[in-house]
Amino acid sequence: MIARLWTGTTRARDAEAYAGYLDMTGVPELEGTPGNRGVMVLREVDGDRGTFTLISLWDSEDGIRAFAGPDLTRARYYPEDDRFLLTKPERVTHYEVLQAPASVR
Repeated sequence: MIARLWTGTTRARDAEAYAGYLDMTGVPELEGTPGNRGVMVLREVDGDRGTFTLISLWDSEDGIRAFAGPDLTRARYYPEDDRFLLTKPERVTHYEVLQAPASVR
Protein backbone atom coordinates (compact mmCIF):
# COMPACT_ATOMS: atom_id res chain seq x y z
CA MET A 1 0.00 0.00 0.00
CA ILE A 2 1.14 3.56 -0.75
CA ALA A 3 0.35 6.75 1.19
CA ARG A 4 0.22 10.00 -0.81
CA LEU A 5 0.69 13.15 1.29
CA TRP A 6 -0.13 16.73 0.33
CA THR A 7 0.12 19.77 2.60
CA GLY A 8 -1.28 23.26 2.02
CA THR A 9 -1.81 26.41 4.06
CA THR A 10 -4.75 28.81 4.36
CA ARG A 11 -5.51 31.85 6.47
CA ALA A 12 -7.01 30.76 9.80
CA ARG A 13 -10.23 32.62 8.96
CA ASP A 14 -10.58 30.48 5.78
CA ALA A 15 -9.79 27.11 7.40
CA GLU A 16 -13.40 26.07 8.02
CA ALA A 17 -14.52 27.07 4.53
CA TYR A 18 -11.57 25.27 2.94
CA ALA A 19 -12.37 22.11 4.90
CA GLY A 20 -15.88 22.25 3.42
CA TYR A 21 -14.46 22.85 -0.04
CA LEU A 22 -12.21 19.79 0.28
CA ASP A 23 -15.26 17.75 1.31
CA MET A 24 -16.97 18.77 -1.96
CA THR A 25 -14.01 18.41 -4.33
CA GLY A 26 -10.78 16.52 -3.66
CA VAL A 27 -11.99 14.09 -1.01
CA PRO A 28 -14.90 12.61 -3.03
CA GLU A 29 -12.75 12.41 -6.15
CA LEU A 30 -9.95 10.66 -4.27
CA GLU A 31 -12.37 8.24 -2.64
CA GLY A 32 -14.09 7.54 -5.94
CA THR A 33 -10.90 6.64 -7.79
CA PRO A 34 -10.39 2.89 -8.24
CA GLY A 35 -7.50 1.70 -6.09
CA ASN A 36 -8.08 4.28 -3.34
CA ARG A 37 -8.30 2.78 0.14
CA GLY A 38 -9.29 5.90 2.04
CA VAL A 39 -8.53 9.53 2.74
CA MET A 40 -7.60 11.36 5.92
CA VAL A 41 -7.83 15.15 6.18
CA LEU A 42 -5.77 16.68 8.98
CA ARG A 43 -6.01 20.33 10.03
CA GLU A 44 -4.04 22.46 12.45
CA VAL A 45 -4.99 26.08 13.08
CA ASP A 46 -2.22 28.03 14.75
CA GLY A 47 -2.32 31.79 14.99
CA ASP A 48 -3.30 33.24 11.63
CA ARG A 49 -2.64 30.06 9.61
CA GLY A 50 -4.49 26.84 8.93
CA THR A 51 -2.38 23.92 7.75
CA PHE A 52 -4.02 20.99 5.97
CA THR A 53 -2.49 17.60 5.28
CA LEU A 54 -4.31 15.10 3.08
CA ILE A 55 -3.24 11.49 3.28
CA SER A 56 -4.69 9.19 0.66
CA LEU A 57 -4.04 5.46 0.71
CA TRP A 58 -3.62 3.48 -2.50
CA ASP A 59 -3.32 -0.13 -3.65
CA SER A 60 -0.68 0.74 -6.25
CA GLU A 61 0.89 3.41 -8.43
CA ASP A 62 -1.71 2.61 -11.09
CA GLY A 63 -4.46 3.83 -8.78
CA ILE A 64 -2.53 7.01 -8.07
CA ARG A 65 -2.07 7.58 -11.81
CA ALA A 66 -5.83 7.28 -12.30
CA PHE A 67 -6.21 10.25 -9.95
CA ALA A 68 -3.04 12.28 -10.53
CA GLY A 69 -2.10 11.55 -14.13
CA PRO A 70 1.24 10.29 -15.42
CA ASP A 71 3.41 12.35 -13.03
CA LEU A 72 2.68 10.74 -9.66
CA THR A 73 4.46 13.45 -7.71
CA ARG A 74 2.56 16.40 -9.19
CA ALA A 75 -0.05 17.92 -6.87
CA ARG A 76 -3.57 18.29 -8.21
CA TYR A 77 -5.66 21.42 -7.65
CA TYR A 78 -9.25 22.53 -8.12
CA PRO A 79 -10.64 25.85 -9.43
CA GLU A 80 -11.29 27.51 -6.07
CA ASP A 81 -7.98 26.47 -4.48
CA ASP A 82 -6.48 29.83 -5.50
CA ARG A 83 -9.11 31.55 -3.36
CA PHE A 84 -8.10 29.65 -0.22
CA LEU A 85 -4.48 28.52 -0.44
CA LEU A 86 -1.58 30.80 0.43
CA THR A 87 0.82 28.52 -1.43
CA LYS A 88 0.27 25.64 -3.84
CA PRO A 89 3.11 23.15 -3.57
CA GLU A 90 3.85 21.54 -6.91
CA ARG A 91 4.75 18.15 -5.46
CA VAL A 92 3.35 15.56 -3.12
CA THR A 93 5.22 12.85 -1.25
CA HIS A 94 4.64 9.10 -1.42
CA TYR A 95 5.45 6.58 1.28
CA GLU A 96 5.35 2.81 1.36
CA VAL A 97 2.92 1.86 4.14
CA LEU A 98 4.58 -0.71 6.36
CA GLN A 99 1.82 -0.88 8.96
CA ALA A 100 -1.78 0.33 8.94
CA PRO A 101 -5.02 -0.31 10.84
CA ALA A 102 -6.75 -3.49 9.76
CA SER A 103 -9.67 -1.46 8.39
CA VAL A 104 -7.51 -0.09 5.55
CA ARG A 105 -5.32 -3.11 4.77
